[in-house]
Amino acid sequence: MNNKISKTLEFEKIKQQLQNFAATDQGIDKIQALRPETDPEKVIALQNETEDGRKVLRLKGGIPMPRLKSIRSHLKRLEIGGTLNGKEIAEIGRVLSTTREIIQFFQWFEDNEIPFFVLDELVDRLVVLPEITRKIQATVYEDGTIQNDASPALKGIRTGIKQGEQNIRTKLDDIIRGNKASYLSDAIITIRNDRFVIPVKVEYRNQFGGIVHDQSSTGQTLYIEPQAILDLNNHLRQLAAQEKAEIERILYELSMEIEPFTQELYGNSEVLATLDFINAKARYADSLKATRPTISKENHIAIWKARHPLIDQNDVVANDLILGEAYQAIVITGPNTGGKTIMLKTLGIIQMMGQSGLQIPADEDSQIGIFTEIFADIGDEQSIEQSLSTFSSHMTNIVSILNQIDDKSLVLLDELGSGTDPQEGASLAISILDYIGGIGSYVMATTHYPELKAYGYNRSGTINASMEFNVETLAPTYRLQIGVPGRSNAFDISKRLGLNPSIIDQARSFIDVDSQNLNEMIADLEQKRRVTEKESMQLQAQLEESDKLLADLKRANEKLETNKEKIIEDAKKEANKLVDTAKEEAEFLLQEIREMQLNMGTSGSIKEHELIDLRRQFNDLRQDESLAKNKVLRKEKEKKILKPGDEVITETYGQRGTLVEKKGNGEWVVQMGIMKMKLPESDLRLIKEEPQQQKRQRQIATVKSASSSHVATQLDLRGQRYEEALAEVDQYLDAALLAGYPQVTIVHGKGTGALRKGVGDLLKRHPQVLSYEYAPVNAGGNGATIVTFRG
Repeated sequence: MNNKISKTLEFEKIKQQLQNFAATDQGIDKIQALRPETDPEKVIALQNETEDGRKVLRLKGGIPMPRLKSIRSHLKRLEIGGTLNGKEIAEIGRVLSTTREIIQFFQWFEDNEIPFFVLDELVDRLVVLPEITRKIQATVYEDGTIQNDASPALKGIRTGIKQGEQNIRTKLDDIIRGNKASYLSDAIITIRNDRFVIPVKVEYRNQFGGIVHDQSSTGQTLYIEPQAILDLNNHLRQLAAQEKAEIERILYELSMEIEPFTQELYGNSEVLATLDFINAKARYADSLKATRPTISKENHIAIWKARHPLIDQNDVVANDLILGEAYQAIVITGPNTGGKTIMLKTLGIIQMMGQSGLQIPADEDSQIGIFTEIFADIGDEQSIEQSLSTFSSHMTNIVSILNQIDDKSLVLLDELGSGTDPQEGASLAISILDYIGGIGSYVMATTHYPELKAYGYNRSGTINASMEFNVETLAPTYRLQIGVPGRSNAFDISKRLGLNPSIIDQARSFIDVDSQNLNEMIADLEQKRRVTEKESMQLQAQLEESDKLLADLKRANEKLETNKEKIIEDAKKEANKLVDTAKEEAEFLLQEIREMQLNMGTSGSIKEHELIDLRRQFNDLRQDESLAKNKVLRKEKEKKILKPGDEVITETYGQRGTLVEKKGNGEWVVQMGIMKMKLPESDLRLIKEEPQQQKRQRQIATVKSASSSHVATQLDLRGQRYEEALAEVDQYLDAALLAGYPQVTIVHGKGTGALRKGVGDLLKRHPQVLSYEYAPVNAGGNGATIVTFRG
């Protein structure tokens, strides 16, 4: 893209603003080299970079990039075998430490799996050199001075220098405080030619001996190195020479250690510069409240609420700029000082920013094109040196533009045809626009010729526009009106300023009828446009109010649903508490009924399955407190397919059983130990297939527990062998649990105590035993154990 357009549209000022956000020398170099790209893929890639930078800015406040000097010249000197000074090595160390810090900074994004377009790849190219970094940090300070601990020899030399300086000062202090103090111009110690001296009055120069190193401007004071410290100063100079030699040796060795890693350092500095460049673009976009534009390869421009970036964003007037799809030419007509030229520059500078990878000062969803060239003829190009008039200068520029344009060019023409006879200028303007339209270039032109007001109506692909003018305030509003040509406001302004109406009427009579009709038509269009915009704003306000009411209604409904569910949940919890209380009381009654049944023998009228069914009815009184859980359970139950022989768990009783056969109404006959019960399918949960060995062992235990049809609440072991008794206790506990007993008694007698201990050990290991204790004295004492099961 031609260099002249950057100057015309002030793109260089954009880059100067952008540089204020850069931290590194090489980042600034990249900004200075910034140019609009004409390849859509490159433009998209550059926009991706800026978008990555905006993401980092939103999430972490931007990339923490410190001030970095360019190290390219340092690395070139290393490549040819040169030695770096302390400051240069410190700058390389700064690059290395920044490299480590940047990698650590981006680790957070990787840990949180936050994607980027390009930043991931850039950071992956950074190389950490921990040994070199440590060596540099242990040798030089950030200002380039060499540390005392850089080598043992340097530390010793500097210790000697410090001691030598102290000795010299001690001797000089004795002189300036001694009996010769009156010979001094001032009681101070100073340095001349790197040697300690004292200021002596010229008439006493021979009182101290030594060497004169300098004199004051008046010649009344001599700076003398007394004879008493000559040897000390000489020794100090020797130490200084040793220090210099040792520093040169240290820097040489350190330079040689850095040299093998010059390529890695080149790469790191380039990546850091790119990160700084991206960070600067992001911060600049944030300062402008800019947005990322979409790219139209067909050059359909739609920039919503476009703002010129060089005008204070608090004062600038935003305008919609649309070009390319419905029309390829916009002709802005109307008087001067209305903001027409700013519209040209706004379109041009935003297009250049977008093609350079910068986000644009416009609203979201704005769209730019990709132009191979942008040409502009804006402002007074008059050249005094060439003795060209304004018209000649403009025309020379336009001729050059017309010789270069193609169908991928954007042309911006300000005051087209001005500077000559109005009739001829208008005719030339129309012909130039026709020529540009024939080539297919995109054009925005401004003019004050009334003849071009009708041009937009007569040419396809062309539309009129104007800058709004407020007649009431006699000031432009700087708002672009697409589709409405500009009209002269001279009569209205003159009337508002108090010009005699008769003069205005006479002036109107001098204007031909067509011009008057055109102005009246434009005025009518402006009036209708204002009415339409007012209605649009009212509708927009009503729409926003409706959206707000809808949002409030949704929030209120959500709150109502939340409270409703909470009330239901609280009610269910309270109901469950009542049911639990009633169930506890019923359990005592059921236990008494069972004991009565057992005492009555097989002739009892109350059956065990009737008792279990009664327990299920109590359980059914409980309310499910989690609606979501019920839905999940229902879905899971819908998935299961049951068949005879399947092992199941009953949800109500928590008992394990085997399916025997299916009955009508979704019920199954379930064998649970010694009992068969008819249960609904919704109460059954399928158990996964067990290994054959475990299944066989469980079946044997079930058969054994089922061998006794009636289970008593007391088991008498007296007179049995130890092993048989413990085996019977194990089977009895299972049978008692299946019967639903909360508590049983095991009579083992007192005897030697072995059986009593064995029963206790067995109960201690049993998972369903809550507690056990000896019976009361009147019920057997320690000859019987009362066992309580878990609920």
